[in-house]
Formats: sequence, structure tokens, C-alpha cells
Amino acid sequence: MASHSRPPRPRVTVSRAACTLALASAASVSLFGETGNAQPRLTPEEVKAKVQTLYQEAERATEQYDGAKQQADAAQKALNGLQDELARKAAALNATRDALGTVAAAQYRSGSLDPSLQLVLSSSPQAYLEQAGMLDQLGNRQSAALDRLIAQQRGMAQTRAEAAGRLDALRAAQSRLAARKQTVQRTLAAAQALLAQLSPADRAAVNAADGPDQNSASAANRSTVRPPLTVAAGAPSARAAQAVAFAYRALGLPYVWGATGPNAYDCSGLTQAAWRSAGVALPRTTYTQINAGTRVPESGLLPGDLVFFYSGVSHVGIYIGGGQMIHAPHPGAPVRIAPVSEMPFAGATRPG
Repeated sequence: MASHSRPPRPRVTVSRAACTLALASAASVSLFGETGNAQPRLTPEEVKAKVQTLYQEAERATEQYDGAKQQADAAQKALNGLQDELARKAAALNATRDALGTVAAAQYRSGSLDPSLQLVLSSSPQAYLEQAGMLDQLGNRQSAALDRLIAQQRGMAQTRAEAAGRLDALRAAQSRLAARKQTVQRTLAAAQALLAQLSPADRAAVNAADGPDQNSASAANRSTVRPPLTVAAGAPSARAAQAVAFAYRALGLPYVWGATGPNAYDCSGLTQAAWRSAGVALPRTTYTQINAGTRVPESGLLPGDLVFFYSGVSHVGIYIGGGQMIHAPHPGAPVRIAPVSEMPFAGATRPG
């Protein structure tokens, strides 16, 4: 009988060079597509536009974060006050209870006999009647006080619960904003990586949009920086001149998220600190600062006025005259002088 065994399959051999060529071809298709061309690098103009967009997003998130933090701080302060008040009420309530316990024990002891018999047996009927009347009056007063304190305690407990709930909601919002902040920071890091890929000349051209570095004062002479005399003369008030002088002394300090000084600022933190040095309390955020003071048109700006930018009113600087302002631009750019025209103008206000 003939054998029906299957003939051996021929072995296929592939050279290492062929494998390498095949893998390289696959990688070429994967990375560059069928055309074999890499995606074009961004031009300096495209990098600049992307970075500016990211800075605007970051600043909006910062102002929202600042507002939420201010509200949370206020809620925490209110809650602390409520808790202190509740502790005082509880202490008063405990003292009242102790006093009532003493009175109740005395009434129990003196009331173990029939009141008429106690009067007969008393060595001093007049003293007994006076004591009985005083105990009765004291009991009524203490009972009323106890009822009042219990009602106050209930009210305090309700208020505390409401305040705690409000604070929890604010903390949750703050947490969401912090997460958004982290996202923006990661995006900014990607933008910085794009900047790093540019040639030194192109990178310098993109960074030049922030203004010349000579606007920054060194730490050694910052305390002696003074605005030009023309600024003081053109300011509408001594307070405005003081706010401008403060802004000049802040030149060169770094921009830091949520910072209000004295060693770093964000945009609204700088304007708030400048006017605070002049004795004027401004709100914390750009959204609230624009409603503090008297609105002024761009054509009527005077030194010390607050100038706001972008449709969302997400950036603010302090006007110093001559079409210039001092502002804290964004992370990586210190407090500096810049033209008001470099950003879309949204409005201006003159604090009191």
C-alpha cells in the first residue's frame, strides 16, 4: 500500500535586512501616513497665537478660582463665627441647666410636705413664704430662659448646617477649578514645549509680545522705583498717584496664580494691592473690580484707572498714562509696562 504521508512544508526564510525594511516601511506609514510626509511644524505666528489663547484660558480660570476662594474664605469665617456663638450659647444653656437642677432639688426638698403643713411647722412663716415666692419666681425665669436658649440652640444648629453646606458647595467648586487649573497648566507646558522647538530668534520674536525686559526692575532697586513726575501730575487724585507708584515698585515681580503680594501677583491681585496701598479696598476679581468705582471711556483714561480686557473681562491692568499700563501678564512674564492697545479693550473704571 502506498504511503499517503503529507510531504514536508518547505521552510521560508526571510533575511534580517528584509525584516528591517518591512518594519521601517510600516513605521513610515504609521507615523507619516501614505504620503510619507511628517505633519508640518507650527510657524512662529501659529505658536504665538496658540500660546496667547492658552494664556487667556488660564487667566479666566485664575479669576474664577480667585472668586471661589474669596467666597470660600468668607463662608469659613462666617462658619467659625457661628461655631463660636454656638459654643457660647451651649455654655449658657449648661449653666442654666445647672441652676435649674439646683432649684429643682431645693423645691423637691422643701416640697416633700404639704405647703400648708410646711407653713405651720416653719419656725419663721414669713421667711418660708418669701422663700417659696422667690423659688417660684426663679423657676419661672429659669424656665423661660431655658426655652429661649433651646430655641437659640436650634436656630444655631440650623444656621451651622446651612453654612457648612454652603461651604461644602464652594469647596467642591474650588476643587473643580483647581482641576481645570491643572489642565491649563499642562496645556501651557505643551505650549512652552512648542516655544522650545523654535529657533532662538523666532522664540525671541514670540516672547517680545510680552514687552521689553528692561521694564522689569531688579529686586535691589525695586523699593526706590518712582513713577515719572508727569504721572503724579496727571493722576486725578493723590490716591491714584499712590496706586501708580505702588505698581511701579512691583515691576519685575513674578506672576503667580492667585497671588496678592507682596512678592508675586496675578493681574487682579496687583491692582487690588496697588489701590489698597492708597487706602481703597477693591474686590478680588476682574469681574467685580470692573464694577468698583466710576466707569470711564478709553479716551478719558487717567493714571490710576483700571483697564480691563477681553470680552469676558478676564484681565486687568493699572493705567499709567501715555497709552501705557502696568500689569501682571501671565505665568512666565513678570509685572511689566505694556501698551493698552496690545489686548482687546473691554472697559475701564476709576476707583474712589
